[in-house]
Amino acid sequence: FFNEILLYFETKMVENPKVFPKSSLPSIIDYETVFTKYVEANLAIICICITTKFSGSYNSASNAKNMVLEKYPDAQITVIDATINTVLQGLYVIEAAKMKNDGLTYEETIDKLEEIKSTGRIIFTIGSIDYLKNGGRIGKVAGVAASALGLRPIIILREGEIFTGGIARSRSKSIAKVLEQIKVHFETIKEDPKDYSIAVGYGYDIEETKDFKRKVAELLSINENEIIVQQIGATIGVHTGPHPLGIGLIKKYNK
Repeated sequence: FFNEILLYFETKMVENPKVFPKSSLPSIIDYETVFTKYVEANLAIICICITTKFSGSYNSASNAKNMVLEKYPDAQITVIDATINTVLQGLYVIEAAKMKNDGLTYEETIDKLEEIKSTGRIIFTIGSIDYLKNGGRIGKVAGVAASALGLRPIIILREGEIFTGGIARSRSKSIAKVLEQIKVHFETIKEDPKDYSIAVGYGYDIEETKDFKRKVAELLSINENEIIVQQIGATIGVHTGPHPLGIGLIKKYNK
């Protein structure tokens, strides 16, 4: 049985701010330091890393695991490429914590986490395409054209890859398209939204977020109180700008 789940986020991983003073991206040594702390306390570790498409954290954690195992060969350390990020990664971690609380073994928890991670989706829009352009996420020519036209993309993350869900000319229309993509997703997979954990992610506008949350609940015929609301962190916010809005969803594990 495992005693503790070690949770790693790009922006929320620091127990002591002095541990990672230079960057929100941990190095191999950073991971090794924290892993060793838990291993010496005789605690098993599950390290859930952001998708490898966005970060090298998984590789750093994997290398650190191998270094720790050289000194502590009996240590239990599992590093998982979540293939997701931000609020959806949070939902994934919550499912892991539920597994622990429900008494699943270490091995059962890892199997269940691998089983549900492919069901994760992020569907969102942004306030301006300029941040994606300036961050090099889209070509300069395309970015200039999109900015001039005031286009707002609908973006879908699945299995670690980014896909387009369409574009819109106004904020209200882009939000409507996000809701449309959510509806299409559940119609396509033919599953009950009540079997999914859902979170709304936003940037700054909490009042807009409350309205969006209500619309999501109505669309999916679920209790609004079951939807978690989380603010997007600074690491992802650098690329999305201050006004991302959308949802993360992942299937609840089957007990």
